[in-house]
Amino acid sequence: MYDNLGAQPGFPRPPLQPQPNPFGNAFSGAGSGLIRGGLGAYGEKILGSSSEYVQSNISRFLSDPQYYFQVNDQYVKNKLKVVLFPLLHRGHWTRITEPVGGRLSYKPPIYDINAPDLYIPLMAFGTYIVLAGISLGLQGKFSPEALNWLFVKGLVGWCLQVSLLKMSLFSLGSGEAPLLDIVAYAGYTFTGLCLAVLGKIVWSYSYYFLMPWTCLCMGIFLVKTMKRVLFAEVRSFDSSRHHYLLLFIALAQLPLFVWLGNISVNWLF
Repeated sequence: MYDNLGAQPGFPRPPLQPQPNPFGNAFSGAGSGLIRGGLGAYGEKILGSSSEYVQSNISRFLSDPQYYFQVNDQYVKNKLKVVLFPLLHRGHWTRITEPVGGRLSYKPPIYDINAPDLYIPLMAFGTYIVLAGISLGLQGKFSPEALNWLFVKGLVGWCLQVSLLKMSLFSLGSGEAPLLDIVAYAGYTFTGLCLAVLGKIVWSYSYYFLMPWTCLCMGIFLVKTMKRVLFAEVRSFDSSRHHYLLLFIALAQLPLFVWLGNISVNWLF
């Protein structure tokens, strides 16, 4: 009965409370939940597909680095025999596959002598630097700067070998071989170089026999490997072009070996 009265003096009027709308809250909550769920599912779909795409491309071109260090003493000895004496290798040159997760995958080096590894190339590269330092010391030309230049020179030679193999694949219409495979195959160059430099330290004249021999063996090893393993991914086969390119890879080993085998303070010669 007092609702029509205005504010009385001395009595504050209570604030008006808005009536709650249960339907609005329900629709608002449902709508925001639906939007959040839809955006979350869409974002998860996009991020999931992007992640799968990135992982597939990484595994396609780089592979798993741990794969290249699964070696043992027996593998190392047999692999060195194949690299340094490829003409004595009587087995096949193809890699062994096994089913993993519903698809074929290559067995690690410990189970396959033809699988590439990075243990031998890295150890050979370090040994090459040590032997080069000893050679410089015997010549009376050792210095930290000279050893640093030889380290850089070895890395450049390794990169040149990788570029040679990679460009060969691209020229034949295939660049899908994992990069670490090619880095491993190129790194075997330093096994022969270590033998040649060691021979030069022990007896200088042996260098003129060991250098051509190791160069020839490396050329044969790369030809066999590229032909049976890497070139298996080439979709269009051109016999004449294929053979000329293999011959070019083999001949390119001579100037590379001569350049890397010349241990001196001069960077070029």
